[in-house]
Amino acid sequence: MSLITSIQVGPVRSYGQPSAADPQDQPWTTATAKDPVPGPIWMSREGLAGDEHADLQRHGGQDKAVLVYSADHYPLWRGEIFPHPLPPGAFGENFTVSGVAEPDVCIGDIYSIGAAVVQVSQPRRPCWKQARRWRIHDLVVRMIHTCRPGWYLRVLEEGSVQPGGRLELLERPHPAWPVSRAHHVMHLEKTNPAAAAELAACAALSESWKSELLKRTL
Repeated sequence: MSLITSIQVGPVRSYGQPSAADPQDQPWTTATAKDPVPGPIWMSREGLAGDEHADLQRHGGQDKAVLVYSADHYPLWRGEIFPHPLPPGAFGENFTVSGVAEPDVCIGDIYSIGAAVVQVSQPRRPCWKQARRWRIHDLVVRMIHTCRPGWYLRVLEEGSVQPGGRLELLERPHPAWPVSRAHHVMHLEKTNPAAAAELAACAALSESWKSELLKRTL
């Protein structure tokens, strides 16, 4: 059973001081530090009510309305590199889910969450701001090579969602494309134009990923 264990939203926040000697402590903005909400919360085609994005070129939009991350990864990260317990939303996700991870979810999967309906659109592209938030310089590289990026949802039918909600699989039109495989093609098979073309042909994949993959086939 796949459950939403927690839901997080957050505004864009500024951190750091202009006079800081350490570049890590100089000013930067991000919405990656999100706060748990008890719900219910409205989920529109643009995302969750109250959620913001600091970089609208790389985050947000209807193909990336909601970011999902598996709670099943948390113990692995804790054992590998984090010296402290991880709070819900530690990876900037809106939905922290249990019982499902990247190998179990496919591009194009359609799920109901109560009255709302969502579709998996693409793997998440790990962001440097996660590494800066936690001061783990190679966190992005680790997320890529462990194939634990998380994934995005587009919202097909708007509705209220809340922690504890079940993700009920309604359709799986592209079973050949688990999120883990799509992630691997994008990040770890950059010299494989045939794989890029095959993934770009997946109708449910986000337009931005299709465009980037097709450039590899030229």
